[in-house]
Amino acid sequence: MAIIPVAGIGTRLRPHTHTTPKVLLHVAGKPILAHILDDLPGLGIREVVLIVGYMGDRVQEYVEEHHKELKVHYVDQPERLGLGHAVSLSRTAADDRPVLIILGDTIFDADLKGVISGKLNRIGVKAVEDPRRFGIVEVNGDGKVTRMVEKPEQPTSNLAITGIYYFTHAGPLFAALDELQKKNIRTKGEFQLTDAMQLLVERGETIATFPVAGWYDCGKTETLLETNRVLLGKLGNAEAIQGSVVHGPILVARDAAVENCILGPHVSVASGARLKNAVVRDSIVNDNATVEDILIEASVVGENALVRGAWKTLNVGDSSEVKIT
Repeated sequence: MAIIPVAGIGTRLRPHTHTTPKVLLHVAGKPILAHILDDLPGLGIREVVLIVGYMGDRVQEYVEEHHKELKVHYVDQPERLGLGHAVSLSRTAADDRPVLIILGDTIFDADLKGVISGKLNRIGVKAVEDPRRFGIVEVNGDGKVTRMVEKPEQPTSNLAITGIYYFTHAGPLFAALDELQKKNIRTKGEFQLTDAMQLLVERGETIATFPVAGWYDCGKTETLLETNRVLLGKLGNAEAIQGSVVHGPILVARDAAVENCILGPHVSVASGARLKNAVVRDSIVNDNATVEDILIEASVVGENALVRGAWKTLNVGDSSEVKIT
């Protein structure tokens, strides 16, 4: 079973998240959440708990339409009390079974099949330059976790917690999460999953690490576009579009309309979008958006948005200065 918290509001991605849940924003041709859900059947996982909150009805509608192969339990998180609190809400559905916990707003590249086929609790980690921004783990010589700290001011390790966790039995984790909440043990005002896992380590539970080769953040516009670039770069050559010029890599939905455009590199165009007389580079155009008569770069165009400019014809003499606003 997989547990995926998707209740976040996504304040750093506004204005897009005023009207669209963060996990349904497009990157490299499909919603962030779809990149995670699409991989689960290949891991032998067909049952999922989604911890929903902000615009949870939109998330449920999308999943029920596009992921009928999965049995999904929807659990509401009415208050944002932290990741540990969110995971604890899945206890009824998960019980003491093996669980894979994946944060719903981050895309990964890791050997998860190898992780879930093993007999150890595991946590995904990646070496980073500035560990103060993340939860970190300290390990012994055998690669077993000895200590976990959430966003330390003085880090003692550069192994960042990436947001993927595997537990061979979920029962002890839920017991630790219950203890945190009963004793009101919080870090930075929230019940943290890392604090519950630290309790497990102190009680003698073995938690090993595994490397995460690719860790693609989608939490703000700049990182969303960077993730779009990286994922598109793995797709290879782009298909030609009649009447337009393509500089791959790009990904255009089959029902999107593109007329007399120059696209790419690194452009993702979602279903129902309409592009005409436009130059688009390093950008994401979401569902049913319209982009006409304009050049855009390093941009995210929201669902049903209309972006329209105007081409100029100039005849400019020597030593002149032109400013167009």
